[in-house]
Amino acid sequence: MPAITLKNIPESLYDLLKTAAKSHHRSMNSEILYCVERTLGTHKINAVEQVKIAQNLRLKTAKLPLTDESLQEIKNEGRA
Repeated sequence: MPAITLKNIPESLYDLLKTAAKSHHRSMNSEILYCVERTLGTHKINAVEQVKIAQNLRLKTAKLPLTDESLQEIKNEGRA
């Protein structure tokens, strides 16, 4: 399997990767691979699963219709 060596990683990026890896219970290498795969689009989306998620969200919000007017009221709420 090919290997890559990363050089000159900014300290702030290194710290973000380290924190993300720890919170996801992954090694730094696994976290970097995960980020690269997500960025380059090798992560395959299951269309059927995504449709089910959307349908569930619609069911949960069906009784909370939003209109342009209600959204504007929400945005302006509490503003002087």
